Amino acid sequence: MGNGSELVSIIMAAYNAEKTIGKAIKSVLNQTYTNFELLVVDDASKDKTVKIVKKFCEQDKRVKLFLNDENKGISYTRKMALDNANGMWIAILDSDDEWAIDKLEKQFVLQKKENADLIFSGSAFMDEQGNTIDWYFKAPEKVGYRQLLKQNVISNSSALVRKELYEKNYVIGDSMHEDFAIWLSILKNGVVAYGVDEPLLIYRLAKSSKSGNKFKAAMMNWNTYRFIGLNWIEALYYQLCYITRNIKKYAKLRSEN
Repeated sequence: MGNGSELVSIIMAAYNAEKTIGKAIKSVLNQTYTNFELLVVDDASKDKTVKIVKKFCEQDKRVKLFLNDENKGISYTRKMALDNANGMWIAILDSDDEWAIDKLEKQFVLQKKENADLIFSGSAFMDEQGNTIDWYFKAPEKVGYRQLLKQNVISNSSALVRKELYEKNYVIGDSMHEDFAIWLSILKNGVVAYGVDEPLLIYRLAKSSKSGNKFKAAMMNWNTYRFIGLNWIEALYYQLCYITRNIKKYAKLRSEN
């Protein structure tokens, strides 16, 4: 699939990702939806990340590499890719995650059915070594602004969004969940996000990630609520919803891992 279809610009920020980025890129190149460009931005890695990506660039012209001259953080790094994106659609894939082979194709089937502007999917999980965990996070059929405030069900690496919406609502700020802030800003204006309830994203559980430190993740979630304009009472209510639902989520993950 891909001939005559809309171009997707896939954003991949990378920092010291030599152990995982090869598999992440291969999961993109193996997509059944073929009309895409993969924009990899290296955030001044000190390992072999750049060398690995350059090999893929030589093998497939759809892979493009950009370099930060110094370490600038993930939200700034993704913005560089966005500024160089040519597609009508944006997808994001972290350099330690992977996609199912038909991820983009199935999302476009739903996009055409619902005339959707933002599509996401369910998530499977793997541990740091890449071992599969026998449980997946289900995606609701659709989600609006108030529902999303209670729990971010839109995994960043599962999202497919119209570029114009992503650009208009993009934020830079590594002290919060900037992806969550983007989705909330989009949905706040009346957009509905639609989910493919299949594990099309394989998310790596890494202790070193932002979500790996649960206390830090909770504080970043609070900062996100305040950033989008919630008052203290509203932010506290939704923060309690966030904590409760994530405790249940990670309890299931621990029991399966």
